[in-house]
Amino acid sequence: MKRNRNVKIVATLGPASSDYDTIRALFEAGVDVFRLNMSHGTHEEQGERHKIIRQIEKDLNAPIAILADLQGPKLRVGVFANDGGEMLEEGASFRLDLDATPGDVNRVQLPHPEIFAALKAGANLLVNDGKIRLKVEDCSKEHANCTVIAGGVISNRKGVNVPDVVLPLAALTEKDRKDLEFACSIGVDWLALSFVQRPEDMIEARSLVQGRAKVLAKIEKPSAIEAFDDVLEESDGIMVARGDLGVELPAQQVPPLQKQMIRKCRKAAKPVIVATQMLESMIESPMPTRAEVTDVANAIYEGTDAVMLSAESAAGKYPIEAVTMMDNIAQEIEADSNYRQIIDASRQTDGSSVSDGIVAAARQLAEITTDIKVICCYTYSGTTARFVARERSVVPTLAMTPNTATARALCLSWGTRSVVTPVMDRFKQAVLNAVGQARLTGYAKKEDMILLTAGVPFNVPGSTNIMRVAPCDEALISVSDPE
Repeated sequence: MKRNRNVKIVATLGPASSDYDTIRALFEAGVDVFRLNMSHGTHEEQGERHKIIRQIEKDLNAPIAILADLQGPKLRVGVFANDGGEMLEEGASFRLDLDATPGDVNRVQLPHPEIFAALKAGANLLVNDGKIRLKVEDCSKEHANCTVIAGGVISNRKGVNVPDVVLPLAALTEKDRKDLEFACSIGVDWLALSFVQRPEDMIEARSLVQGRAKVLAKIEKPSAIEAFDDVLEESDGIMVARGDLGVELPAQQVPPLQKQMIRKCRKAAKPVIVATQMLESMIESPMPTRAEVTDVANAIYEGTDAVMLSAESAAGKYPIEAVTMMDNIAQEIEADSNYRQIIDASRQTDGSSVSDGIVAAARQLAEITTDIKVICCYTYSGTTARFVARERSVVPTLAMTPNTATARALCLSWGTRSVVTPVMDRFKQAVLNAVGQARLTGYAKKEDMILLTAGVPFNVPGSTNIMRVAPCDEALISVSDPE
C-alpha cells in the first residue's frame, strides 16, 4: 500500500484493537508496524493478533512488520497495612527494607535486594512515576533510610525508579525469556528490549534471538544514555522511550536527548522510533491537544523513522482516528519546505564504503533528474535499503528483496516501501523486474525513469556496487503490467 508520507507509524494492539476488521482498518488508515505489548495479554491473545496481521498481509499483498515489546524488570514497593496507602510529608524520614510486614507511614518493603546492593548515600529513589522522591541518607544490603524530598501518597505496589546507579539486574527476566521465545516462535519481525542499561544487555538478547528477529533497544535509563554509542552498535534499532526516561531524568533534558539519539541512529542507518504519550489525550478524546500535535511534528522534523501510538490505539476510544491524525500530521509536515531544509541540513554519512557512495550518488542523481520517480534497490539483508533511507531522499524508495523477513523488517525504515520479488541471478533481469515493480506499485509510469541500485553477485549482504538509470518503457519480466 502506497503511503503519502515517509515517516512510519507504529500502533499498539490491545483490547480496543484485536479483531480483523479493526486491525485492517488501522493498517488502511496508515499503520506500518503493529506492536504487541508483552506486558499485557496472554500468549494466546498475542498469537491470535499475530495471525490476524498475517492474514491481512496476505489479503492485501503488502508486507507488515510486527514488533513484540518485552516488559523488562518491574521494581515495586510492597503493600501497606492501610489499603489506601500513606501520605509522605516533605522532610520526613522513610525506610525501605526487605521485611515483608505490611508498611506504614514510616517504612515499607522493597523486595529487591539487588537495589540495596547497588545503592549509595545520596542516591535518589523515585516512586509512582516520580511523583514521590526519596533521597538515601544511609543504606545497607537490607535497607535504605531516606528523606522525603517530594511527598505524596504512596500505596500498594507502586513502581520504583533508581536513576543514579546501574543496577545489577539483567534486562531479561524469566518472563521476558519466555515471551522472547514465544514471539520468535510465531515469527515477529522486531523485538524491543526494555530496561537496557549497557551493551551487554543487547548482546544477551541477540544471543537468545539467534537471528530470528531484529532487536531494538528501548532507551529509558540514564545509564543507557551514557552508553548510547555502544548500545546502538549492538542494536538493530532504537526506541526513544520517553516515559521512564522522563521520570529518571529531569524532563527538560529529554527533548535534546531525543534529537541527539535520532541523529546518531540516522548516521548509523538504523531505524529509530519516538514513543510515549504522543497523542495521549486521544485515549478519551476524538481530537488531540495542540501540544501533542506539535510533539509529533517535532519528531518528524527531527528525522525520526517512526512515531508510535501506545494506549491510544490499544485501549483508547478512538484508535483509527488516532492513526488518521498521525498520518495527517506527517503529510502536512513533510509538505513543508522547512522540513526538507532541516532534513537536508542534518544529513550525515561517513562515505566509508562502496555501498555508502552508491546510495549517496543515487540520491543526488535522483533529486536533480526530474524524470526519475523512484529509487529501486535490491537488498537481501536490508542494509542497502537502510543506507538509502538514511539519505532521506525526496524521491521514494522501493526496496526489492527475495527475503520476506527483510521486506517486513524494512517497514520500520523511513520512506521505504518493500516488496518481495523472485530471486535474481542476472542484472538485466533485475532491471526489467524493477521497472515492472515500479509501475505495478504506482511509483512510475511508462514515460518515467527509475534509478536502480544492486549488488553483483546477487543475494550477498552488503555487496551493493552498481547504479543504473532505466526507462520504464522497457519490456516487463515476471510481473503483470497494470496498464
